[in-house]
Amino acid sequence: MGKLTTPEWITKGYDSKADWEKAQGKKVSSKKGSVKTFKVRKCPKCGGSNVNVVLTGEEGRGSQGWECKKCKWTGKNIEVEEVSEDEFLKIGEEK
Repeated sequence: MGKLTTPEWITKGYDSKADWEKAQGKKVSSKKGSVKTFKVRKCPKCGGSNVNVVLTGEEGRGSQGWECKKCKWTGKNIEVEEVSEDEFLKIGEEK
């Protein structure tokens, strides 16, 4: 079993690996999760975001689909929109 060594970016005095890679001229790897996105479900009929899943039978046994509380629409094909964190907070404040 080999010894653990301190990463080079720490021994050179950089605060993060990304800073070290930038100084070395390497392409900085961007992670997919660096930008947080949220999924907002909307009714396809009225565009309202007040939709709930409709459960049937015993607990956890299945669902019939979705129901809009605003226009009473029911169905399985719901619109899903991905928004950024700022837009998500803006939607939450409007409610």
